Amino acid sequence: MSESKQIQPQVPASGAIQSPPLFASGSWFEYPVRVHPNHTDYAGAVWHGAYVAWMEEARIECLRAIGIDYADLVALGCDLPVVDLSVRYHRSLRLGMSALVKARMADVDGVRINWDYQIQSPDGAELYLTARVILVAVDREKGKIMRRLPPAVKDALARLVGVS
Repeated sequence: MSESKQIQPQVPASGAIQSPPLFASGSWFEYPVRVHPNHTDYAGAVWHGAYVAWMEEARIECLRAIGIDYADLVALGCDLPVVDLSVRYHRSLRLGMSALVKARMADVDGVRINWDYQIQSPDGAELYLTARVILVAVDREKGKIMRRLPPAVKDALARLVGVS
């Protein structure tokens, strides 16, 4: 068996994460990454936490692309911490490989913001990860969940998904 055709065991899906065919096409923000030594374990496989860091970077860059700078959110007194994270690892990325982190805001429910992710090969032939992250808007000064999104944030997010 050649090293490039290693068979990896497949874990049954938990049902918490949608499979890729259920995602709509064309609405993903794409963030390219390359696996560096600091992303890997001693065997050269990407450490599981590196994928989560890449998802965070993609989300921040997606928001920046529509005019929301995270520093501006902080200045408004708003923070968006992760309150739920569901990750499905399909295949391992290895040292030196490139990938696309695809992120999209699925929907907004009050102050809960749901994001979907895929990490795949640049040509789309290999799927490495699917995930769902839920954020909530928190008042930084009070340390409490906000009752509603600040108008500037809600208006900007409306550009990503229909928010009412």
